[in-house]
Amino acid sequence: MNKTVLVLEDERALSVAIKTSLIKSGFLVLLSNNVDDAIKLLEESPQIDAVWLDHYLLGSKNGIDFMYNLKSNEKWHNIPVFVVTNSVSDEKISTYEILGIKNYFVKSSSSLSEIISTIKKSTK
Repeated sequence: MNKTVLVLEDERALSVAIKTSLIKSGFLVLLSNNVDDAIKLLEESPQIDAVWLDHYLLGSKNGIDFMYNLKSNEKWHNIPVFVVTNSVSDEKISTYEILGIKNYFVKSSSSLSEIISTIKKSTK
């Protein structure tokens, strides 16, 4: 059975590239560009196995806001989250780690295949 990845990314072209790569790697993909829609997808989906999370998203909420929502819900708090962003301040990284992310990737220095490989390993 295919694993499902929820991708939260505000850049449309990048979302499409991520989705295409994940599908080629055998994943089902749900896309969102903001926190509120992502929460709706979590509520409506029977199974989400991992989250690909950008820090900056459309709307007034960011990736950290999403993490607070995810981790405060008993149904979702164990879903592994992979932050993929160019926002690399030590404070942000530390906040994400405290909130229980699985990995933190810097977009400019990580390849799609490397990130997808890491997600695959954690969703077996």
